[in-house]
Amino acid sequence: GVVSFYIVAAILMVTVNKWVLLTTSIPIFFLFVQLSIAVILLLLCQALKLITLPHWDPKTAKALLPLIGINVSGLIFNNLCLQYVDASFYQIARGLVLPITVSLAFALQQSPPSLRATACCVGVTAGFSVGVLFDSYSTRGAKATSIIGVIFGVLSSCTTALHSIVIKSSLPHVNNSAVQLAWYTNLLSTIAILPIFILMGEVQGVFDMLADPVELGRFAWGGAITGVVGFLICIAGFLSIKVTSPVTHMVSSAARGVVQTLLSVWFFGDLITGARATSIFLITLASMGYVWVKHSEQNPAPARKHVIFDQEREDQVPLTSRREEV
Repeated sequence: GVVSFYIVAAILMVTVNKWVLLTTSIPIFFLFVQLSIAVILLLLCQALKLITLPHWDPKTAKALLPLIGINVSGLIFNNLCLQYVDASFYQIARGLVLPITVSLAFALQQSPPSLRATACCVGVTAGFSVGVLFDSYSTRGAKATSIIGVIFGVLSSCTTALHSIVIKSSLPHVNNSAVQLAWYTNLLSTIAILPIFILMGEVQGVFDMLADPVELGRFAWGGAITGVVGFLICIAGFLSIKVTSPVTHMVSSAARGVVQTLLSVWFFGDLITGARATSIFLITLASMGYVWVKHSEQNPAPARKHVIFDQEREDQVPLTSRREEV
């Protein structure tokens, strides 16, 4: 149930985002609406006494500024990437998250990955390269891959990798509370993104949208759905790791990417070229391989005890003990 909850929430988030971004010219304002809804939902949860939000602390807010900067940048790059590429290509464009994360961990912690983990990262990079370099040539009539979309995808991968690292250093500032971190992150990100959409020249686009009932309806429904779903994804991701395991969470993430690709064919009419299929297969397989490698390295199998059967005593005796007797 938890895995299904996470997969459905994540797929719904990407699908509805793409549905709105197909027609809107104000992707940054769209993010502002989503973050505002998340803040409202957190306040609603506190009103219902489901959670307790912290009082505003300027020192804590200042300490979290690096996390807020990375979070806002990542959200913007995610939406811009999804706006420029097909939904079926989104997983490929953001396919370098694993190699970049491992590289950053090595650069910051000076702990080189194992040979098997490195091989998995090479496999992910190979899958990304196949999708980017050969996609537009694999099938006639296929929509050419957007270079701008790929660039935003790589930038999104970088911010995602940095985000996981910065979160660890940010948790002590909020007493290791996920609720407090979610509150400060959503609230400060909402405040930070407001001037960005003004500087990006989207104010006129907002007025144009308000004057178009069709676009306004799609934007309102899409913002409401993705705002709620984005809030649920935080809960779903946490539950997926807590109730199952990090390994199951990563495998379900890979499975979600495959299902998302298949649904994009039906919902948006995307074309799955040979290069895209090969790329997704390589990225998914190598990512799952990396999860298995890290799991086996962190949880080594216990050494087997060699046992022989002593017919005279009719019991099983460890080989080491039997040799001592001899």
